[in-house]
Amino acid sequence: MTMISALLLIAAPTAAAPVLDQRRSDQATAYAARRDGRLLGLREIEGRVVPTMKGAQYIGVDFDSGTGVYTLKFLRDGVVIWVDVDGRSGQVIGRTGR
Repeated sequence: MTMISALLLIAAPTAAAPVLDQRRSDQATAYAARRDGRLLGLREIEGRVVPTMKGAQYIGVDFDSGTGVYTLKFLRDGVVIWVDVDGRSGQVIGRTGR
């Protein structure tokens, strides 16, 4: 094993920790907001948006706890489509791709 490989193995878990902490924080924020009725649940958002994306494969979601926006990701004909949804109202507020 080279010195660079060894350093990468040591640094990798440390570099990933802030990302995991942020994801946990986003999940906790979303859960609390959903519980308190300030945010629609992911399943409700998916139930509104996924059926409108005919011919596209649903590949995942991101949630921004700062804005309360869900970003649903789809794939159609090799093109990624992002659909931004307001988590409070369930309204589509933006879309990129075709």
